[in-house]
Amino acid sequence: MSIREIDFSKTLTDNQIYECIMSNYSALSKEWIAHQWNWINNIYSPFRDHYKYLIIISLIEKTLQFYDQMNIQYSYDEYYSQPYIQIEKFNIVELCKKLDLPKETVRRKVLELEKEGVITRNKKKIIIDVKAFTYVKPNNQIKFSSKYIHLISQFLNQEKTYSKKLDQIIIENLIKKNFTLCWRWFYKMQIPLFIGYQKYMGDLTTIHIWGTICLNQVLNVSSQLDRNKHELPLDHFTTSDILINNLGSDIGVSAMSISDMTHIPRATIIRKCKYLIKNDLIKINEKKQYILGSTNFKKILPYQTKVFWFKAKFIRKILNLLIIS
Repeated sequence: MSIREIDFSKTLTDNQIYECIMSNYSALSKEWIAHQWNWINNIYSPFRDHYKYLIIISLIEKTLQFYDQMNIQYSYDEYYSQPYIQIEKFNIVELCKKLDLPKETVRRKVLELEKEGVITRNKKKIIIDVKAFTYVKPNNQIKFSSKYIHLISQFLNQEKTYSKKLDQIIIENLIKKNFTLCWRWFYKMQIPLFIGYQKYMGDLTTIHIWGTICLNQVLNVSSQLDRNKHELPLDHFTTSDILINNLGSDIGVSAMSISDMTHIPRATIIRKCKYLIKNDLIKINEKKQYILGSTNFKKILPYQTKVFWFKAKFIRKILNLLIIS
């Protein structure tokens, strides 16, 4: 049997993906914000608690890391055909550090997950029951991620940086075939990415609400973000300036609308929005609708570039896996 030689000259670097994202940001931003909003909405939905979900997937990521180290791979169907997932050497302190949460908070939420029958603890071991699979199976998220990766690949094709022509379904199938490897990469991107926003907004509920306002804002200035198809896309800095300069748009989003979109209680949204207003991350207009604030939005932009590096690493791995598969 002959061994197929891999042409490493065709593989991509993180920098190539990053430059593609930065250069074509106006054409990519809405898809990315929708991708991230969909994910944070999904992590809140099962328990009405972002951190319970993050605890579960952080434990799952630990198992996926072990599989990767031992060169064990499962497809999507193989992985979710298991009756349970066992995690060795469960450590509260490790989870606290990963999620940037107090020890008592993590301990309380783990106990709540036990009472709900989602996890079972036995000393240092922890078992994630098949019941949890209903909450964490990422079938829809694979579609969202594949759609965004496909969009990136099209720009890379235009720039002649990436020669492989792809359909979205090809990317979906690759992720499902190499699920435990690809989804470890996904969690390695998403978990620290969202936890990093806590530095600016305090907690994931506030981030979720701010992200919903941000999504609404981007959609409402889409006439300027979506350039004429005959014109080149705008880069990240120009797009951000357009967004910031259009912060006076009259079309905001109300607390009731945010609650309908996220299922976060309206009272919680009003309380968190007061915090966001105080920190100039959002404003409220005369219609009692929320729009983005300008000063501290600019302060978040440097972290956004870090987010793009997280994203570039994940996408580079998926596209290179397609090359060598």
